Amino acid sequence: MRRSRSSAGLRAACAAAALLVAGRSPPARAQSVSAGVEGGAFLLVPVGARAVALGQAATADGGTSESIFWNPAGLASVPRGEFAIYHYEEFFGTGDAIAVAVPWARLGVFAFSAYLVNYGDLAVTRGDLGPEPVGQISPRNVELTASYATDVGALSAGVTYKLVQFRVDCTGDCSQVPTATGTTQAVDVGMQYVLGGWRPLVIGVSLRNLGFNLQINNQAQADPLPTRLSVGISAMVVRPAPGTQGLDARVLADVQGTLLEGPLATVTLVGIESGVGQILRLRCGYAFLDSGARGPSLGVGAKFGSVAFDLARTFNSATDVGDTAPVQFTFRVIF
Repeated sequence: MRRSRSSAGLRAACAAAALLVAGRSPPARAQSVSAGVEGGAFLLVPVGARAVALGQAATADGGTSESIFWNPAGLASVPRGEFAIYHYEEFFGTGDAIAVAVPWARLGVFAFSAYLVNYGDLAVTRGDLGPEPVGQISPRNVELTASYATDVGALSAGVTYKLVQFRVDCTGDCSQVPTATGTTQAVDVGMQYVLGGWRPLVIGVSLRNLGFNLQINNQAQADPLPTRLSVGISAMVVRPAPGTQGLDARVLADVQGTLLEGPLATVTLVGIESGVGQILRLRCGYAFLDSGARGPSLGVGAKFGSVAFDLARTFNSATDVGDTAPVQFTFRVIF
């Protein structure tokens, strides 16, 4: 029987692909100790068409369930219940998430999500039986979250608990094919502060993926999670007169740095959003990342009654890998 890959090799291959999209250069030897974050690299892949279109500058953004993936403090400004479906396509596979956010009287906002990254299936063959597949290996990442956010005056705070898993499953003849499952836990914490005025300014801070190493086989192969510290602002620069509906515009900017992985390496993320109310929103951004994922992004959002759609597309050298256009789609229902 020919093994498609070892479990460690699968983990490293999935990590290298995810890191390329997330904006971090994969290490020269993906299976070395220095590779780190292998099993949890998918946590760096952006989720949410709104944030992706804004160049991933989402630390000071809020008002939708998308804040689960960026800054839980942004959930405090969710005005009504929301159910959302998130989907993205990249050269390495697809990502899908569902989320629900529910404001609860004076207690705050509670939110939950389930997120799956599918790296595709690998065929298992046996030399003595010819080229026909006898089994199938399926590497996946899974994340389950529970979030809570509340505000006191102009200050809001939030926390997200994460259950993170990397798994390699096999079906068919798997007698000589390694399978593996690794599970760990992490938290995200964040705060936002609104400076009032006719054109409000929001300042946000978030710490993401702070948790235990992801252990796949043994302690020696435990992978640290990709912890990130972000500071961002959102400034309303154009706003229609009171009682009128007109064009508005805001500018967002983030500075994001790595933690617990050597020196603090920072990147800058910027975005612009404009539109007329929530009917139609146009977005663009630029992610000044340190890999082939560096580049611009464009997106559009629309809302019709209680239904909203968001679409985003990134443009960078990482998108030249494979034939899949890197797009993000979000569908939200307000209740």
